[in-house]
Amino acid sequence: MTDDAPLPAADVADAPPSGLRALLPDLAPWRASRDFRRLWISGLVSNFGSFLTFVALPVQIKDLTGSAAAVGAIGAVELVPLIVFGLYGGALADATDKRRLIVWTEAGLAVLSAGLLLNAVLPHPAVWPLYAVAALSSALTAVQRPALDALWPRIVAHDHLPAATALNSLRWTVGGVAGPAVAGVIVAYAGLGPAYAADLGTFVVSLVLVVRIAAQPAAREAAKPSLRAIAEGARYAWGRKELLGTYAVDLAAMFLAMPLAVLPFLADELHARWALGLMYAALPFGSLLVSVTSGWTSRVHRHGRTVVLAALLWGLAVAAAGVVGNVWLVLLFLAVAGGCDMVSGIFRGAMWNQTIPDALRGRLAGIELLSYSVGPQLGQVRSGGVAAWWGVRASVWSGGLLCAGAVGLLALCLPGLKAYDARTNPHAVRLREQRAVPVREAA
Repeated sequence: MTDDAPLPAADVADAPPSGLRALLPDLAPWRASRDFRRLWISGLVSNFGSFLTFVALPVQIKDLTGSAAAVGAIGAVELVPLIVFGLYGGALADATDKRRLIVWTEAGLAVLSAGLLLNAVLPHPAVWPLYAVAALSSALTAVQRPALDALWPRIVAHDHLPAATALNSLRWTVGGVAGPAVAGVIVAYAGLGPAYAADLGTFVVSLVLVVRIAAQPAAREAAKPSLRAIAEGARYAWGRKELLGTYAVDLAAMFLAMPLAVLPFLADELHARWALGLMYAALPFGSLLVSVTSGWTSRVHRHGRTVVLAALLWGLAVAAAGVVGNVWLVLLFLAVAGGCDMVSGIFRGAMWNQTIPDALRGRLAGIELLSYSVGPQLGQVRSGGVAAWWGVRASVWSGGLLCAGAVGLLALCLPGLKAYDARTNPHAVRLREQRAVPVREAA
C-alpha cells in the first residue's frame, strides 16, 4: 500500500474520537490520498479568487446601472449556459479524462478573469462585457464541476467520502469567508481592478496544482457524450427517488430564499454600506463554523432527514434576516442560514458520492450541478424582481417563508428521502462492497 492509493477506512481509522476531537473535521481523506490534497489546495486558492469576483461583479453593475433588476439579471444570463453545459459537461466527464477537462476549463476561467480586469481599468467600463463574462464563466464552470464531482469518489475511499465532503465544504467556506471580506475592503479602498487582478493570480496558482494530479481516464463502460447518454443519466436519477428529493429540496431552497442579489441594496437600506462585505461573508462564515466542527457528520446515517431539516431551517433563518432591522442581527441570521445550508450540502454530497456508480457519476454530477446552481441563478432573478416591485426586505423575508413551506411539502411528497439510511440503502451497500478492495491511485 502506498501513499498514492486511497486506503480502506479500517486501515487509517483510530479509536472513536471523544470530546473536542469528535467535533474536529475527519482528516482521513487528506492523509490517505495525495491527489485529494492537491485538488483540495487548488480549490481553496481558486475559490478565494472567485469570491473576490463574486462580490466585485454585482457591485460594478450596481455602480454602473443603479438597478436591482440589473444586478439580478446576472442570474438570468448565467442560467441557460448552466443548464446546457451542465448536462453536456456531465456526459463529457464520464467519457473523457477528468483531469484534462478540469485543466482546460480552469485555464479558460483565467482568461475570462483577465477580461474583467481589462474592462475595469478602462476609463469608461462597459456593462455588456460583465454579462458576457458571467455567461461564459457559467458555461465553463458547468463543464468543469461535474468532472470535479466525479473525481472525488475515485481518489477517496468509500467510507471516507462523508469526511471528504465535509473537508471540501471547509475549503469552500474558507474562501467564502475570506474572499468577500477581503473583496469588500479592496473594492471600497483600491477599486475593482485589484479585485479582478487577485482573482486572475489565484487561477494561475490553481492551474500549477491541478496539472500535477494523476490522469483520470473514463471508465471502460462509460458512454460517449450524446443526448442518449444524457437521457440515460436522467432515467437513472428519476428511478432514485431519494436522489430526486435532494435535487428538489435544494432547488426550492436556493430559488426561493437566496438573497445575494439584493444584499448591496439591503446594506444601503440599513445605512450600513460598510457591512456589505460582511453580509456576503456571513453565509459562508456560518458554513465555516459547521465545517470546522464537522466531525459529528461521519456518525450520522439518516442523511435524508438531516437534509430536509437543514433546508427548512435555512428558509426560516433567511426570513428572520429580512424581518429584523438591525444590521448585526441580519449578519447573525445570515450566518445561521449559511450553517444550515452547509449541513444540507454535506449530507446531499454524501448521498450522491456513496450511491452513484462510477460510469454514471459525471452525468449525475451534471444533474446535481443544476440542482444546486440553477436555483441560486433563478433566485437572483426572483429576489431582484421582487425587491424592485415590493421592496428589498420584503423580498428577503417572503422568500424565506416560501422556502420553508416548499421544503415541508416536498418532504411529505418524497418519503424515500426521509427514509434514506446510509447503512441499509441498497445502492450504498452495493457500492461499498465494490470498493472494499482499494483502487490504486496513480501518482
